[in-house]
Amino acid sequence: MSGTEPAENKQRDRTEPELAPLPEDWERALAIVAHPDDLEYGASTAVARWTAMGIDVRYVLATRGEAGIDSMPPSEAGPLRSAEQVAAGASVGVSVVEFLDHPDGLVTNGIELRRDLAAAIRRHQPEVIIGSNYRDRWGDSGPWNHVDHRELGRALPDAVRDAANRWLFTDAGEPWSGVRWIAYASSPAPTHGVDVTDHLAAGVASLRCHRVYIENLGDPTFNPDSFLSNNCQRAGERLGVQYGVTFELIPM
Repeated sequence: MSGTEPAENKQRDRTEPELAPLPEDWERALAIVAHPDDLEYGASTAVARWTAMGIDVRYVLATRGEAGIDSMPPSEAGPLRSAEQVAAGASVGVSVVEFLDHPDGLVTNGIELRRDLAAAIRRHQPEVIIGSNYRDRWGDSGPWNHVDHRELGRALPDAVRDAANRWLFTDAGEPWSGVRWIAYASSPAPTHGVDVTDHLAAGVASLRCHRVYIENLGDPTFNPDSFLSNNCQRAGERLGVQYGVTFELIPM
């Protein structure tokens, strides 16, 4: 990842349509993503805004990211990345962080994952679910998206429906049908945005919590401050604010 983009991408951004403000008439959200750090490349900046408003936001992660550091065995990387994620959540006002312990790199959109996701939705009873890019690529011609992101993101709508059906996964808690929509962060096809002008610093702090992971990405030029400020500035232009974060909204 890089904090800068080619000039042609910036020109393209200026011609993209404006985004609608994401509705904020809700009280509980559950962020469900694949790995520690998935939320911190933008979404956590919006989470900082919401928790400051008194909204209850909680995190559920499918894996502990144990296969994400080439120089570190999973037995060491998993606990370390889990701790970094808990710290990242705390920095934006999130105190509940759960891990489903699916294998990193091998997340599969199937019955087992849907059961675990439905149980989490029933347990936390969110009105809104925050996900991450489920599409094949990062942008129209960008790099191929990680398989865990694609599998988990595409399982979420089915899990929402499963959670509402009392005859499915009857051992996974009482049904919950209160999810209004899923907001996918980092989507190449965003529909809505959030003004994070007053919360950029908190978002940067949350990304910096993944210190060991970032240091092992192999990109010595990566800077959390410039990465987030550049991305949020471009999103803000489409919202008519200084800094923003974009989401693809899927009604349920």
